[in-house]
Amino acid sequence: MSELDNRISLPAARRRVSDTKERRTASLRVQRMRENLLAYGFLAPSLLLFAVFLFYPMFKSVYLSLHSTDPTGQIAAYVGLDNFKAVFQSGLFLQGMKVTLLFVLFTVPTGILAALILAALTHNRFKGMRLFQFVFSLPVVLSVGSSAVIWKFLFHPTLGMLNYLLSKVGIDPIPWLTSPDWALISISIMTIWMNLGFNYIILSSGLQGIPDEIYESAKIDGAGPLLTFRKISMPLLSPTLFFVTVVSIIGAFQSFGQINILTRGGPMDSTNVFVYSIYQEAFVNFRFGTGSAQALILFAVIMLLTLIQFKWVERKVHYQ
Repeated sequence: MSELDNRISLPAARRRVSDTKERRTASLRVQRMRENLLAYGFLAPSLLLFAVFLFYPMFKSVYLSLHSTDPTGQIAAYVGLDNFKAVFQSGLFLQGMKVTLLFVLFTVPTGILAALILAALTHNRFKGMRLFQFVFSLPVVLSVGSSAVIWKFLFHPTLGMLNYLLSKVGIDPIPWLTSPDWALISISIMTIWMNLGFNYIILSSGLQGIPDEIYESAKIDGAGPLLTFRKISMPLLSPTLFFVTVVSIIGAFQSFGQINILTRGGPMDSTNVFVYSIYQEAFVNFRFGTGSAQALILFAVIMLLTLIQFKWVERKVHYQ
């Protein structure tokens, strides 16, 4: 009789175990669903902002790049890839990219090098060093418009402070913003100063993140300041330098405000970078189709350069 009871109770026990597992599985599913709903609830404001200000404009640009528009911005006809062909055939792409690459070459290496030197000089905890750190970080609080207005007065051919200082040392005034030979250099100087605060803060934070014990060990081994900086600081700072380089290149390709305020792409298109060419095509000439095509081309160029940096440049980055 007991053997029969065991045979009867065994399936019942198995059913109870199976029911318990199913209840646990259902409870885990409900818990995961609640966690997912809570996560999406917190992400909803950001996703909404991205959808309105990023995804929708991108899809709208793709749509407009395949159509021609009338002066009011309304769709006139479907033209396929003709807008892209028109951009390449008109020379806008090559001219704009030439000026943009020169601008990137002038601003990115010089800006990072200047910020690195200042960060290294103010890394030591000397008395009064906080004042210099504050001064070097100050440009980050100014907007592009405010910075451009300040430098427009500095670059003034007769009333500007720069030409006044040059005249004191016997140097003829420089046509900073009115000469094709000097306009892009002038914009680059202003951009280097404008980005100096951000680069300095990031690089200075990277230097402060290096443990002091490493420097003490190097000092005990007899390494001098230059050797320590080259063999220890630079390799350990390489992730920060890589980040600053990527961000600076993307920012240089997207620079617009200072050019619009100071030169408006002139003189003789010497500062007509690709972003300003997009602005002129879309919002001055009201050719939204070709303007959208140029914007997508610029997006592809920036994405390609970023992928190249992550593919080859990041190999030299030393992560701790």
